[in-house]
Amino acid sequence: MADIYAYITHTGGVAGDSSLEMVNTAKKIDAGAAVTAIVTGSGADVDKVADEAAASYAKVLKFNTDALAYPNAEVVRKLLINVLPKNAIILIPHDTFGMDLSPGLSIKLDSAFVADVVGIEEVDGTSMKVIRQEYSGMVSTHVTVDISNGAVVNVRPGAFIPDESKSVGGTVEDKSGDAGDLSVNRTFLELVEAEVGDVDITKEDVLVSVGRGIEDEDNLEIADDLAKAMGAVVSCSRPIVDAKWLEKSRQVGTSGQTVKPKVYLACGISGSFQHMGGIKGAPFIVAINKNVKAPIFQVAEVGIEADILDFLPELTEAIEGL
Repeated sequence: MADIYAYITHTGGVAGDSSLEMVNTAKKIDAGAAVTAIVTGSGADVDKVADEAAASYAKVLKFNTDALAYPNAEVVRKLLINVLPKNAIILIPHDTFGMDLSPGLSIKLDSAFVADVVGIEEVDGTSMKVIRQEYSGMVSTHVTVDISNGAVVNVRPGAFIPDESKSVGGTVEDKSGDAGDLSVNRTFLELVEAEVGDVDITKEDVLVSVGRGIEDEDNLEIADDLAKAMGAVVSCSRPIVDAKWLEKSRQVGTSGQTVKPKVYLACGISGSFQHMGGIKGAPFIVAINKNVKAPIFQVAEVGIEADILDFLPELTEAIEGL
């Protein structure tokens, strides 16, 4: 079996949730593999993230240089080309940065590339069968990947259970001197922070989130009523923001806010990977949708097949009566 690596993303000295999820992804590929994590960046944050990653990975390669100070996929791609061994399998989170980084990386490494992986069925010698989702999650596809020359695998955030054990006790190796020439044509300009609205949904424990199933702006009132009864806050999926029914700061997803509630009520939301990519921390998900084939039901602890316009007022009345 080829060597397995995991690229760790981080912000402000805190590793992304995918760092622990990829531990179990790697185990699906090879249960006995000693997986190596790669941490890049500049300054003390890199040292902090690398040290924490060593609790979950057998080895951590740290690259701490000024050239890696900003999230520039072109620079990271060049670094990985310089340091990855031949035929390696590298796991990368399937987020906006990963989608920028990975296709070109696989070409330069002359290895297979598979995006948005939500499951791994089996690995047999030089082939690996993975599960992807198409048409906003309405269809699952089973793809056999030739890994004889290695592979770049983009893993959907939240698709694998995070390994919270942190019991590996791995080692950190400073490989900054092996980074090689990292000069590129692309220049990082600025990082634009998400706008802050009247409510910060990233700090809420309970969210009542609405999607296309709400049908009309006037119907948002029933979601507001339920949220008040539950002591929750209303959030939404992208179509609601596109329709200008709620402000951008209420949007959950890869192009919106990343939230970590304890309870997430998904009301009339299909559950596309762009939306689910904004939900972290393994909350208790309750899905209410009249389409029984909606992909949100695949990740929900409780699924309710119903029209939210009929169901939410009844739920509100029941809660208020408690």
